[in-house]
Amino acid sequence: MSYTISKKYASMKPSAVREILKATSQPGMIAFAGGSPAVEAFPCDEVKKLSAEILAEDPVSALVYGVSEGYEPLRDTVKAWLKKRNGIGTDDDTVIITSGGTQVMDIATRILTDEGDTVICEEPSFIGSLNAFRSHGCKLKGVPIDCDGMNIDALEQVIKETPRAKFIYTIPNFQNPGGTTLSWEKRKRMYRLAKENGLVIVEDDPYGNLRTAGDPIPAIKTLDRDGIVIYAGSFSKILAPGIRVAYAVVPSKMAGSFTIGKQVSDVHTGVLNQMIVHRWFEEYDVDAHIDRICKVYRRKLNLMCDMLDEHCPEIQYVRPQGGLFLWARLPDNVDMTDYCNRLVERRVAVVPGSAFLIDDTAGCSYVRLNFSTPDDDSIVEGVKIMGETLREY
Repeated sequence: MSYTISKKYASMKPSAVREILKATSQPGMIAFAGGSPAVEAFPCDEVKKLSAEILAEDPVSALVYGVSEGYEPLRDTVKAWLKKRNGIGTDDDTVIITSGGTQVMDIATRILTDEGDTVICEEPSFIGSLNAFRSHGCKLKGVPIDCDGMNIDALEQVIKETPRAKFIYTIPNFQNPGGTTLSWEKRKRMYRLAKENGLVIVEDDPYGNLRTAGDPIPAIKTLDRDGIVIYAGSFSKILAPGIRVAYAVVPSKMAGSFTIGKQVSDVHTGVLNQMIVHRWFEEYDVDAHIDRICKVYRRKLNLMCDMLDEHCPEIQYVRPQGGLFLWARLPDNVDMTDYCNRLVERRVAVVPGSAFLIDDTAGCSYVRLNFSTPDDDSIVEGVKIMGETLREY
């Protein structure tokens, strides 16, 4: 039997991050390539207790089909929490629970674009979102990032040159992989440009609660009085990624289409997992938990930066104000791919920077480093190996 793969998928490659993570399972591998929360950040005892309570008290409700928009008590809780904590959401917005944050990008692309349309995004950007856009036959147009986020002058030029653009995709806080934070002035300019040119903004904010330095900057969504911003948040980084519970704050005029997109994708997010998150809010102080884990990440980030400064002074990076990643520029005389391969041979896994480019065959001098997953001793040892390997060049 013969068959062909669709053109949309035939040209796609598996996520480089997912492929590299396979190497991290090797014994003794120091994993700078992941993106999971720190082990000490998981509220394991709380999740055990909440799961047991739910299954003891109301197992049927947890195990039957759910509503596509999400478990209603959790939707109400998320809506109130976002408004209180971040000033996000109006009466003209709808909260919809999704299966992980990347599903928001998938559904947004599904309902906003036709094949051949263009998505404007930061370059570099998160590979999972880039592949979601590609899977719907979209073209990608990259905009470079500065130390304070997307270059808005370049964005304005790209918009002029791209008549079939449908939305702007941005990770404004502690960008993955760049680690940059979009300034308030740039957020306002981006919103104004989107409004003037009939574009939607998809604001992807999985790391916004993981601030370790500086003052919080209001979300682009707080500017939205025109119903043009879809805001995506997640419990993966503050509770547990394996639970796969995230949310979208969607303008109500898009909510019907977004719900249909959710139904097509997976019908609904797992009810038991949604109930766990809801009870977590009911029984524990979520904001206090976030404060505790931010202290963990502040320590780990500072440790990695100190080790890089000591053992890899040739590497350049912008110290992020939060999140989970460092975007590290190698010296000009170092071949990035060769360097990554040498590190794997020495049991250190990093992500090649080319994985985050629109054209992953283009030249790149960067690697992405994760500081949340490895323990402190591994951070120290791994960066020492990075420095020793650099000196071979």
